[in-house]
Amino acid sequence: MRYNPKKHHLPVFSSNGVLLVDKPADWTSFDVVNFVRSRFNVPKVGHCGTLDPAATGLLVLVLGKFTAMSQKFSGEDKIYEATLLLGKETDSGDLTGNVTETRDWHLVTETMLRDKFTEFTGTRMQLPPMVSAVKVGGKKLYELARKGIEVEREAKEITIHKLDITRLELPECDFVMHCSKGTYVRTFCSDLGRELGCLGTLKALRRLKSGMFRIEDAVTVDQLKTMEQADLDVLLRKFLFEKLSQIAGVNL
Repeated sequence: MRYNPKKHHLPVFSSNGVLLVDKPADWTSFDVVNFVRSRFNVPKVGHCGTLDPAATGLLVLVLGKFTAMSQKFSGEDKIYEATLLLGKETDSGDLTGNVTETRDWHLVTETMLRDKFTEFTGTRMQLPPMVSAVKVGGKKLYELARKGIEVEREAKEITIHKLDITRLELPECDFVMHCSKGTYVRTFCSDLGRELGCLGTLKALRRLKSGMFRIEDAVTVDQLKTMEQADLDVLLRKFLFEKLSQIAGVNL
């Protein structure tokens, strides 16, 4: 059913701006967009960079005239915190998929893992996973994957600017990644596991930053559920004012 703002019980929300949402697990990025559109009667809402349903963290929404900035905001670097699990591989690259193979990880040492993380820092080619939104022949890969179809994909150049291990308790490893647009953390985990010889998969993922936008400035879906249109308007104006002040280097 197409969204019709004129049939909403609220007046059309006409303010423009950027809304940062801390996406909960099990919500798709479109679920969040649709929730904001429906709850506040916003005719135009978009997001700047998809997060998988199992992932949490920063989802940048653009409202009204700011939807024209979607492509620019989507192209910025990202920062994630994630957990790598050694010893298994799934058909999705994370724990939502089916396990396709397991291997013994006990020969992997802390030094080996840290060295491999260092090797993965920098610019390299990465193959998009079949569960991504990349289009091949006009079809999104995840749509084909749902039908059990796997197609050839073209590897794309990505850059991992920085990798920091924050917890190491094998077979698990928590890390923070600063990377370019289009970098798939699940593919990083799979590729790294294969190079170690023990396989690997993504256990958890949370986006902390996208370009100039930070998770610390985001609101939760539960908070949005308690807000009215006037509250959202104040939030958009306050955030825009603060962000412009930061860009200008003025403490207002």
